[in-house]
Amino acid sequence: MKKLAILALGTTVLATPVLAGNLQPVVVEPAPAAPAIIAPVTGDWTGGYVGGQLGYGDLNSDDFDDEDTDGGIYGLQAGYDYDFGQFVLGGELAVDGTSIESDSGAEIDSITRLGARAGADLGQTLVYGALGAAQASTDFGTDTGYYFGGGVEYMVTDSVSVGGEVLSHRFDDFDDTGADFDATTAAAKVNFRF
Repeated sequence: MKKLAILALGTTVLATPVLAGNLQPVVVEPAPAAPAIIAPVTGDWTGGYVGGQLGYGDLNSDDFDDEDTDGGIYGLQAGYDYDFGQFVLGGELAVDGTSIESDSGAEIDSITRLGARAGADLGQTLVYGALGAAQASTDFGTDTGYYFGGGVEYMVTDSVSVGGEVLSHRFDDFDDTGADFDATTAAAKVNFRF
């Protein structure tokens, strides 16, 4: 009987580690993933940019009072801005093609602008005024005048901004024809900044 008790005790001691755990494999839970870090938009307007625009233009002149003289505009722009803190100063060159044509057939083929823009840095938003020289090419001549207006631009990311702009272009005695006219344009713009 003593042998039986020793055998039972030995079996119990040897079997104890087997009974202490679970027979199912241990599942290790993965560590939670760290949240994605999204870099904030800095709102620094300093740097160059290139972009495109699409909009609408309307031609006004005493010579075309009774005519419908409007159409689409589309173009490219390139420029450079410098951010002084709460004030931004920059320059821009833009070339627009147009489909502005009067009922009598007078047509503006393109408008090229070179000028300055200055405005208030409101963080991701820039509100600005613009002023400069404009050259209009038409089917009856080319002349240089000036433009002025303003716009607003919003920085979507540090490298992409979107905005809108309204400009008035003035041409006096166009190409020595004695005709004065002005063209108002409104365009949506996208710029890629670097």
